Amino acid sequence: MTVELTPNGTYGTGLPKLPGPLRKTFLFLNVGFFRLLGTRVKPWGTRLVLLTTVGARTGKPRKTTLCAFEDISNESNPRWLVVASSGGSARHPAWYYNLAKHPDRVTIEAAGRRERVSAESLAGAERDEAWESITKQAPNYAGYQSKTDRQIPVVRLTPAPSRPAEIASRPDTARAIDVF
Repeated sequence: MTVELTPNGTYGTGLPKLPGPLRKTFLFLNVGFFRLLGTRVKPWGTRLVLLTTVGARTGKPRKTTLCAFEDISNESNPRWLVVASSGGSARHPAWYYNLAKHPDRVTIEAAGRRERVSAESLAGAERDEAWESITKQAPNYAGYQSKTDRQIPVVRLTPAPSRPAEIASRPDTARAIDVF
């Protein structure tokens, strides 16, 4: 499974650039907010997940909260879809670059449980079907697409098979637990 980087756009809106210390404080509070209220807050009726990736340039763990949409294309294997919208920015969010560089070093946390997942970009008709489903559940994502000329990526997160030796040797990864 891979995450294919699609081209950035030439225009778009985006989140304001924050100074380094303020950005770090905001991210810290964002993770704390998720841990405190994550299961009770459901924007657009979706589940919030805490996505942990490995920094593409730094190699350090990076966390971000995202809305996750249930992937109903395969009911026997529950999976989730996340959208790299960045609010309609011309550039992809940092977590998307991290997924592209390290698609096999990803965890999600939901409902107090953490699980290793594999990340895969959706393309073509599969992406179009997923996008249609997502914009029906959360129409604001269609608005994000209208603000930029880049195709907003959709990424499927699939529970990864457990590798007990690797999990035991990595302190930053919890034992795989089914969150779905």
